[in-house]
Amino acid sequence: MIYLLEDDANIRKFVLYALKSVNMEAKGFELPSEFYKALSHEIPSLLLLDIMLPEEDGLSILKKLRARDDTANMPIIMLTAKGTEYDKVIGLDSGADDYVAKPFGTMELISRIKAILRRTNEPKDKSEYSIGSLYVCPTKHIVRVANEDISLSLKEYELLCIMLKNRGMVLTREQLFLQIWGYSFDGENRTLDVHIRTLRSKLGPECGNLIETIRGVGYKIGDNR
Repeated sequence: MIYLLEDDANIRKFVLYALKSVNMEAKGFELPSEFYKALSHEIPSLLLLDIMLPEEDGLSILKKLRARDDTANMPIIMLTAKGTEYDKVIGLDSGADDYVAKPFGTMELISRIKAILRRTNEPKDKSEYSIGSLYVCPTKHIVRVANEDISLSLKEYELLCIMLKNRGMVLTREQLFLQIWGYSFDGENRTLDVHIRTLRSKLGPECGNLIETIRGVGYKIGDNR
């Protein structure tokens, strides 16, 4: 089930029609209060969330969802008319997994949704990783720094796991985009860099520095730490 929180009736009807046309179950909500009521009965597999809403803005809702145990790792795509890089950075820094600016292409939106859902349903890596004070257990979705639990967005978590799984290898921006977002890197998109920045920040000074930037290529977690 996909939830859409969007106060524009035309956009809401259009997106719901597009999702149902590709056999995706979806429900739309005009008001945050309606969404919260539905959330108490069913946690969706993904949420499309607008920013400019009556009652409460989308960024506030996003932060509340990330603070809840039952929705902390729920995939969330921001779907909004605000398309500047600053707005995207704010949304991604707040825990969004992806950001689609209006007007958007229906096929692109569906492609991004499918990519996120596909990765969410993939078999979990059964390995455990421990580097210095960083501990990650993919099967239990645990990330700890110095024995303190760290809350990551789905994309931040996936980035960390794929770099740990390929420890010592440089992963290009193209590889990371394709594996995490499901579409090719266009050379201008700053989404990856923003996620790496917020991931480093959440891991703190010591463990955040485990992620190395390979200028002009991509990122890696080194094998010498």
